[in-house]
Amino acid sequence: MTGLFETQLLGGTVPLKNRIVMPPMTRTRTSEGDLPTDGDLPNELIATYYGQRANAGLIIAEATDVDQSSHGYARTPGIHSEAQMQGWRLVTDQVHRHGGTIFLQLWHVGRMAHSSILPNGRAPVGVTGQRAEGSSVFAHGPDGRLGYMPAETPRPLSTDEVSAMVGTFAKAAASARKVGFDGVELHAANGYLFEQFMNSVLNTRTDRYGGGSMEDRTRFLMEVVDAVVAEFGPGRVGVRLSPFGKYNSMPPEPLVEETFLYVAEQLGRRGVAYIHLLYELLPEGNMETAEFKPRYLDHALLAKARAVFPGAFIWCGGFNDRERAQAALDSGLVDLIAFGRSFIANPDLAARLKHGWPLAVADRSTYYTRCGEVGYTDFPAYRSVALRAAAG
Repeated sequence: MTGLFETQLLGGTVPLKNRIVMPPMTRTRTSEGDLPTDGDLPNELIATYYGQRANAGLIIAEATDVDQSSHGYARTPGIHSEAQMQGWRLVTDQVHRHGGTIFLQLWHVGRMAHSSILPNGRAPVGVTGQRAEGSSVFAHGPDGRLGYMPAETPRPLSTDEVSAMVGTFAKAAASARKVGFDGVELHAANGYLFEQFMNSVLNTRTDRYGGGSMEDRTRFLMEVVDAVVAEFGPGRVGVRLSPFGKYNSMPPEPLVEETFLYVAEQLGRRGVAYIHLLYELLPEGNMETAEFKPRYLDHALLAKARAVFPGAFIWCGGFNDRERAQAALDSGLVDLIAFGRSFIANPDLAARLKHGWPLAVADRSTYYTRCGEVGYTDFPAYRSVALRAAAG
């Protein structure tokens, strides 16, 4: 029986000190670059935030733009400029200084974007020209103020552009390796670009990336996986998936189980270290208002995936206590447990879970703000709280 605090050798390469994962969480604490091409930058505050949470076995840093065209939400970081790379070096140095392990999540939002924050006011790009009706992104309104704006109608990517984007992801992975990340995760969940291609209803293309066959509509993801594994090495690349998810106006996938098992098998053949499963039913809305409701794993389906994927499975699904996390590990179907919101207010989460100390709860209104350390790096470790209480 696997314990939550046992070590793990992820992908046969990356040692983890426990089975607790801090998953990617957008927090909008970036700085503005000096030049428009700099993009939004990681900074000392972000480095402090991740360094405080290095007690996790694995940190997966927040979703990060691989290119200017992938910038779907204001104040999210990228890794396509030299200034951004310098900022991320602050982060990896801080995490490693505290004995942590950190991967970077790479994303392209595809149609989930708005021209007000894209280069030269260009339209978003997508698998087709179909708009994500009813979904919004954090961008500039007509008055120039930031707020939640309807996602705009995308321009379909050409075949050559899709192929070129494989190289864009490979370059981003190379940049992540140069600045000290221990690995990368590809964000193929939540209705962003990879999932837009994989969805058999949305992907109506007729080229080699089209939805006519399982191989064609997953080709983009597999080409990127091949390129990123070649850049970073086997055992240092993960992929996040969200089977059954409907976030960002994704149409229900009639072939969801067949697609999931096919993708799992193909990722296993390519030396992917882990599949990060976001098993949640996500409602429509925006980051600020969405309530994330856990969906229980279909054990029969996951057992089938286990049979075809030799790597690790991470389960992210509303975990907030040791008992439920341990029960998930005891099923033998997953290897690592991701605690999302619990890590916001509890920088020392692993210690709190291990010792049964109470968990703090963050004020939701501070999740996405420009308030600096407030609701971000100002949460004390439990031992500090206890010492102050004893002294008082």
